[in-house]
Amino acid sequence: MTTTPADTTTTRRSRAHTIGVVLSVLLGAFLLFDILGKLFQPESVVEGTEKLGFNTTQATVMGIVLAGCLVVWAIPRTAVLGAIGITAYLGGAVTANWNDDAPLVSTTLFAVYFGVALWIAMVLRRPALLAVLGLRKS
Repeated sequence: MTTTPADTTTTRRSRAHTIGVVLSVLLGAFLLFDILGKLFQPESVVEGTEKLGFNTTQATVMGIVLAGCLVVWAIPRTAVLGAIGITAYLGGAVTANWNDDAPLVSTTLFAVYFGVALWIAMVLRRPALLAVLGLRKS
């Protein structure tokens, strides 16, 4: 049986989409863990939050905002809007860690690495985003 170029393109797209979905699930699980920590506030989360200069009420609000962004991101039709919200949230994480003089590469920039992975997952799930970003002709 011969494989046509159209079959190869479809297979490649579905593999990329599958990788994007798997990466999205992993990233979503990490964010869910962060949300649960902010909402249930075990002692380690309270200490870390206070070290960054936030109180527990602010952590709860952060958890609710992140949960809203995660839900919007998980819905395929609104995923881009959710990704923008999560990216904004991650920008706040960079700022908070920078303000705390946390180690740059391992801690402060972790949110940047996470955001890059989030957008890679988005592009793998929706290759048309490359055209919107001006990285590919439509």
